[in-house]
Amino acid sequence: MGEKRFMKGCEALAEAAVRGGVRFFAGYPITPQNEIPEYLSWRLPEVGGTFIQGESEIASINMVYGAASTGFRAMTSSSGPGISLKTEGISYLAAAQLPALIVDVSRGGPGLGSIQPAQSDYLQATKALGHGGHRLIVFAPSTVQEIVDITYHAFDFAERDRNPVFILIDGCLGAMMESVELPPMAEVDPRSQSSWSMGRWDGEQRAAHLISPIYEAGLEGLNKTFAKRIERWKKEDVQVEELYLEDAEYVITAYGIAARICHQVVDDMRAEGIKIGMIRPITIFPFPTDSFDKLDYSKVKAVIDVEMTIPAQMVEDVERAVKGRAPIFEHGHSGGVLLDEYDIRSAIEKIISGNAFAAEKEDENE
Repeated sequence: MGEKRFMKGCEALAEAAVRGGVRFFAGYPITPQNEIPEYLSWRLPEVGGTFIQGESEIASINMVYGAASTGFRAMTSSSGPGISLKTEGISYLAAAQLPALIVDVSRGGPGLGSIQPAQSDYLQATKALGHGGHRLIVFAPSTVQEIVDITYHAFDFAERDRNPVFILIDGCLGAMMESVELPPMAEVDPRSQSSWSMGRWDGEQRAAHLISPIYEAGLEGLNKTFAKRIERWKKEDVQVEELYLEDAEYVITAYGIAARICHQVVDDMRAEGIKIGMIRPITIFPFPTDSFDKLDYSKVKAVIDVEMTIPAQMVEDVERAVKGRAPIFEHGHSGGVLLDEYDIRSAIEKIISGNAFAAEKEDENE
């Protein structure tokens, strides 16, 4: 059994990063993720790591670029507006094939938005993390324990692919406290990345390596390599939770905090004999398209996308996965308005009773 603690989501993420081998952090304050840098400001020095509060988000992501070049595990965190400022640096990390961890504790949007919990950054995280068409694996945990587990193993993917990895949570998950089981301190040696990194230790002499995001020749070949990697992700790295799909007539799909609430609704309705199931993407890129392909569309009467953002964002990926084989309904709130079990259940009951159109009109008038 690992060490058990009662921790906030953001602080548990920070501790899991340290235990997973992160030894460099650069970031800039922005709610609702401030507990991450605050925690790491004292925790990293305890293990010989480095914490830097950069003068801006732009400076911070470029500091991560520099630290990652040496082979050390480096990360940053922010919220939606800060991630926007970091996207150029994320593109450069991807182009230079540097592993790193990037965390977004999203707030309401657009613009400066609100600091209350929201799921407003789905499109940003899955489709717009910088220019040039590169992609990252994007994880969306729904519990504090899952935050710990995903963060701890994030660099398994980042170093395997020499590519940044992205974790998306919201202010609710970041602030809530739960009992978690913490993993042991990983034994991580930056020398393991010596085949490409610029790091030198104890005065040793090593062959010079060039790390650059600029390719004057062969860029198409590099992009083809990236495209093949994405196809491999889709085959090998999709993570998803499927509930009660064998006989489901109604299927809810949700991720993160929204899925956590939907899970209870599905359990309750199942106990009452309603044939309802759920698909919870854990990786929102690559998206679990196969889970929707496996549905028995001779039984499925509707797919219900539940998100804490308006307009819905994940629904675009749901539509591509369903391919017109069942009607898709949307339900959600935005701007920091939380979903609850009664709210979700009422929306589902209206869909089941055939009053979905009336439900949509009611939402428009609120």
